[in-house]
Amino acid sequence: MLDGGLDVLDYFLIAVDITLVWFVVYKLIMLIQGTKAVQLLKGIFVILGIWLLSNLFGLTTLRWLMSQAITWGFLAIIILFQPELRRALEQLGRGSFFSRNTSEEEDTEKSIQAIIKSCHYMAKRRIGALITIERETGMGDYVETGIRVGGHLSSELLTNIFIPNTPLHDGAVILKNDEIVAAACYLPLSESPFISKELGTRHRAAMGISEVTDALTIVVSEETGSISCTKNGELHRGIDQEKLEEILRTELDYSAPAVKSWNWRGKKNG
Repeated sequence: MLDGGLDVLDYFLIAVDITLVWFVVYKLIMLIQGTKAVQLLKGIFVILGIWLLSNLFGLTTLRWLMSQAITWGFLAIIILFQPELRRALEQLGRGSFFSRNTSEEEDTEKSIQAIIKSCHYMAKRRIGALITIERETGMGDYVETGIRVGGHLSSELLTNIFIPNTPLHDGAVILKNDEIVAAACYLPLSESPFISKELGTRHRAAMGISEVTDALTIVVSEETGSISCTKNGELHRGIDQEKLEEILRTELDYSAPAVKSWNWRGKKNG
């Protein structure tokens, strides 16, 4: 027994209780992230903030209005957040509420398949492409050099951008999560003397961006139709569809550790 009448077990249960509450709150935030519910949640916090300020400064009328808004707010939350609450209950019923965000996994899988399908299509038809996938290092400076797209990533849209003689085909496409952020972007060219002379501007740009950021870049050769990847100043050429999928899952899909066997070491030249 400790001071205050609480023993070790009581403190342990209190800690577990607080941890579980914070975990549930965290999962709820992850559930509504990227939906319109985020804006509604911000509005609720604004109302609560005004209510606290009205109490602090003795603003009676404003306090009464905010009290009414809070009183009826629970019913409003149920109505406004109906899609999110329904999704949470469905995930709870499937046992996936406490696992990794299902929608995030689905978006990552769709993005991987879209990139693979697009690269395979362009490689067969020898359509040149330069695709850079943003990771931890921001690429805002390079996005500004191109044309903002802001479109949902799909194989059809990605392929269509690189069709020859179209306004956006020349330059790099920058992807972030499941979004095509911008097209026709200029990337820094590598000045490494170890790059093979037979490689063109796309490969040098892919190497250049890999030397200054942690981005993963995919190149489809217009001359040979071969696929190459660069990351951290290293280049891998002649990648088939299976290897491309392996690389993308290694770099983008953190829920699939079984395939994380790709080694970037050992090929620093062309």
